[in-house]
Amino acid sequence: MKTIQEIEKIRNEKRQELDLRVNTGSTSREKHILVCHGTGCTSSKSPKIIENLRKIIEEKGLENIRVIQTGCFGLCAKGPIVIIRPEETFYAHVKPEDCEEIVDAIANGTKVERLLCKDIDGTMVNRLNELTFYKKQKRIALKNCGVIDPENIDEYIAFDGYKALEQVLTKMTPDEVINVVSESGLRGRGGAGFPTGKKWSFTKMAQGEQKYVVCNADEGDPGAFMDRSILEGDPHAVLEAMTIAGYAVGANQGYIYVRAEYPIAVQRLKIAIKQAREYGLLGSNIFDTGFKFDIDIRLGAGAFVCGEETALLESIEGKRGQPRQKPPFPANEGLFGKPTLINNVETYANITKIILNGAEWYSSIGTETSKGTKVFALGGNVNNVGLVEVPMGTTLREIVYDIGGGIPNGREFKAAQTGGPSGGCIPKEHLDTPIDYESLSAIGSMMGSGGLIVMDDTKCMVNLAKFYLEFTVKESCGKCTPCRIGTKRMHEILEKLCSGKGTEEDIQKLEKLAKNIQKASVCGLGQTAPNPVLSTLKYFRDEFEEHAIDKKCRTNECKALAKITIDEEKCKGCGLCQRSCPVGAIEGEARDKRKINQDKCIKCGTCISTCPFHAIG
Repeated sequence: MKTIQEIEKIRNEKRQELDLRVNTGSTSREKHILVCHGTGCTSSKSPKIIENLRKIIEEKGLENIRVIQTGCFGLCAKGPIVIIRPEETFYAHVKPEDCEEIVDAIANGTKVERLLCKDIDGTMVNRLNELTFYKKQKRIALKNCGVIDPENIDEYIAFDGYKALEQVLTKMTPDEVINVVSESGLRGRGGAGFPTGKKWSFTKMAQGEQKYVVCNADEGDPGAFMDRSILEGDPHAVLEAMTIAGYAVGANQGYIYVRAEYPIAVQRLKIAIKQAREYGLLGSNIFDTGFKFDIDIRLGAGAFVCGEETALLESIEGKRGQPRQKPPFPANEGLFGKPTLINNVETYANITKIILNGAEWYSSIGTETSKGTKVFALGGNVNNVGLVEVPMGTTLREIVYDIGGGIPNGREFKAAQTGGPSGGCIPKEHLDTPIDYESLSAIGSMMGSGGLIVMDDTKCMVNLAKFYLEFTVKESCGKCTPCRIGTKRMHEILEKLCSGKGTEEDIQKLEKLAKNIQKASVCGLGQTAPNPVLSTLKYFRDEFEEHAIDKKCRTNECKALAKITIDEEKCKGCGLCQRSCPVGAIEGEARDKRKINQDKCIKCGTCISTCPFHAIG
């Protein structure tokens, strides 16, 4: 067990050693090679890169170069990423065979020019902070991700880790802690946006000697990886925040419910919990104050409905994950029937920064009603796929174009889906909408946990609605009829429309059914399941009518309605489409303009993606 003085000594000594991680003007002779060891880069052989770098450095006897595994840097499209500190040299798409060249360049004071990251305009970037991807971001929840080794508690401590917990336990009352959280304006980042301080207050006021603190890490939205990345890159931030929450509400036990499909996150949580216990930062008599709090992990089997807080509690208790009727709410009757505080990973990741910097600091960021920052998993048809954190109120246009680098291949922006299966589509006319809780709700979408999928003009919105309904149908827990049967009927109507068998009456049925399911479903997931359909109907109704009346899909994504043709004015006669066609359906000689034999065409779309002149559609 470490005393306050021992923790402070680690902090001072380690921070001096790691100054080069955040200080580009550091005069340290030591060099740190930071290698992303998050899920994305791991799948592209970053562990082998780490192994090769360490082996080469040892063979060459270079004692002043250290290799550090980190969490996600955010710019997943450029992975595997390697950054050299203190210079901030940013290498992209690194391969294991590049390692010796990188080490030699560091030893010689040079750079590997061919590996330097290119910005979206094609210019070569020498430093991380020169990339446009990072310029409009503000990292709070992601502050330590890509900076520290997530498996080394001393590195977390060096960057003010467990300082907030010390401050809370030695200088603040539980009510003072809750007041700071309330005054900061922090709202739940799991989707609903309920005021965090109010939730903490309700749990504190609830009657009961035994209380629990739960972290919801069951991130199930398609394309979402915000919580996973925080757990992989900065697990102690969540442990520290949960311990602070335990002190504030009067709980002595915490549970992290994380899906088993996140093996790296689970492993790092286990390591972090073990380290915190060894240092006396979890367990009995923390910081010699008499306060005790411990945390255990519970693995989820990947059921989307277990992201709903009461279904999550049922699962922790060993029961089938199904929502409970509310009230009573978890703050009064939660886990094992005891008062329980539940927040998601990103919400907890903000807590220590709020305690250390103050409520006024945090509330100065964002908008009047949506304070702080929001982490988004930016994916789909956008150049800079990755993890971004921006102040609330940043517009969708800024995220897609200034940070995301725009749409690939010169295509047009069509829509963005926020909030996953519970969210809605944002069309082109709302590109300048500020991203905050109220603004998104006003246009028929929602913040959700933070998935943000960008779509270009090749996407069919009817087919998109079908995709999300298919997901909901499979993931429905089946407890209530509106969700179990209603979403199935909605999906059947969408299948009819996409297969060319739908009618105008089907569109009306679809809309009516969606509104009834919203009103009648038991839990929030069922109530929001129709949102993707209602928002696409609101903004892209003409596409639904084309499917029903004209038996046409303008993007050719719905194969039964597709008729792929070549625009003679745009066709340059290059023959690329002809050479790529798997069934020889494209005809023409030499520099002739090509034509498609409709009898042979299987509507696979290969020619559409191959044509550099966008002449096929």
